[in-house]
Amino acid sequence: MKLINYDASWKEKGYEIPEYDREQMRNNTRKSPAWIHFGGGNIFRAFLAAGLEKLLNEGSYDKGVIVCGGHDYEVIDKVYKPFNDLSLLVELKANGSLKKKVIGSVAETLVADPYHKDNWKRLKEIFCNPSLQLASFTITEKGYSLTDMNGEYLEGVKKDFKEGMEHPSHLMGKITALLYERYQSGIKSSNHGLPIAMVSMDNCSHNGDKFLASVKTYAEKWVEGNLIEKEFLDYLLDKNMVSFPWSMIDKITPRPDEKVQKILLQEGFEDAELVVTSKNTYVSAFVNAEETEYLVIEDAFPNSRPPFEKAGYIFTERETVDKVEKMKVCTCLNPLHTALAIFGCLLSYKTIWEEMKDPDLNQLVHKIGYIEGMPVVVHPGVINPEDFIRAVLTLRFPNPFMPDTPQRIATDTSQKLPVRFGETIKAYEKSNRLKASDLTLIPLVIAAWCRYLMGVDDEGNPFTPSPDPLLIQLQEYIKDISLGVTKSVHEQLKPILSNEKIFSVNLYEAGLGEKIEGMFVELIEGKGAVRSTLKKYLNQD
Repeated sequence: MKLINYDASWKEKGYEIPEYDREQMRNNTRKSPAWIHFGGGNIFRAFLAAGLEKLLNEGSYDKGVIVCGGHDYEVIDKVYKPFNDLSLLVELKANGSLKKKVIGSVAETLVADPYHKDNWKRLKEIFCNPSLQLASFTITEKGYSLTDMNGEYLEGVKKDFKEGMEHPSHLMGKITALLYERYQSGIKSSNHGLPIAMVSMDNCSHNGDKFLASVKTYAEKWVEGNLIEKEFLDYLLDKNMVSFPWSMIDKITPRPDEKVQKILLQEGFEDAELVVTSKNTYVSAFVNAEETEYLVIEDAFPNSRPPFEKAGYIFTERETVDKVEKMKVCTCLNPLHTALAIFGCLLSYKTIWEEMKDPDLNQLVHKIGYIEGMPVVVHPGVINPEDFIRAVLTLRFPNPFMPDTPQRIATDTSQKLPVRFGETIKAYEKSNRLKASDLTLIPLVIAAWCRYLMGVDDEGNPFTPSPDPLLIQLQEYIKDISLGVTKSVHEQLKPILSNEKIFSVNLYEAGLGEKIEGMFVELIEGKGAVRSTLKKYLNQD
């Protein structure tokens, strides 16, 4: 059973297959593209492409999505191109059963690289086509960042500012250049720019604003350098021309798992090779994911949009998206995931579900969610926070058939902390009834993250921290700290804990810096200190 040769016989083996004319879909898309997506990783394939597959199968839409690799081009080369842009979605149900679907909704794949001249030319054609309604993004939080932890522009970004649109290196520069092409095309054809929605679907607070800020910075620098005209900046900031909706996405999509691979191979599915790219992306022709999924989007699409509501996506006003996003990203899921990731690595766990069987870790995430997080959650209306967090803690995280790992969740933690914990701390600071200094377990997780940066587990064994763009810089601050040395760590931790780029607040000004320092000292007292410190603070009234 090879993916590119799927046929009706696959149904007899329990596989769902495309029920539409895929070549006709691809032709429709090439002639008048409506949707391009940047970042073709696992959540895109398991959720967004699968949602479009539903529309195509039921006949309510007749175009596919164009996928563009924005960072790790090997994903396109190794798990899209060899399989004619098909993939296999394996949904892992809590009862242990698998639901398998061939996903064929990807019509075309490209890489966002000006040095791939044919691809770059095609991208310009797509962005200049009036039919294009939206460009969406799942590129992780770091994909929008133009600066390092000290707020200095990255070297590649500075080079882009100087040299302009010919060969930008940062994805935000490439996107700005493509939007400029769209603007120019509209000016030539109708004396005004062509409208489009630019939709971030990443777990960033107010992700649309963060996206806009990065693109706006590029445009402003190019205007200042007389590389483009000011009118483009006016076009970019006109919401009737270019919108940057807010969104909240939720579906756990772990790395392709060996147990799932084994099941597929036993069934005769031949394309189950596990691939790790040179940029440490874990991919395969199959994607394994949980069944639960949510996507809530601000309904701001100046050039209309596909009928995504038929795929179950929720469209609403910005204020509701904000409430949903804060509920999920700041309280009910993501910070709990990060807490498990940090302590899981320190305590040598390999799966999230096994961590949930650990009484201490189970209690940790329950208390962070219900006691420290829930008091600042605003009910969004479209999703009940109590129901959401209950499902996370009793059904989703403990699902033994979900092969998610703390090591995967720990990736890019420095980029996630401003939202996952910083927003809750800020909410406490603004509250008339709550004080940030009264928080205990959120500071403990931050202290544990500083301990995690040492790359030494609770038994004193070295481990390799997950990739993070600030890892080398952060480890430099703590390089002289070792287990068993409990002298003051103020000078080493102050540059980290006072950095508002990392936490969205200065933790000392929030009344938490010294508390975290003290917790960190307890965590490095020696072997077993992580476990004993965790127990100590869990048992405090």
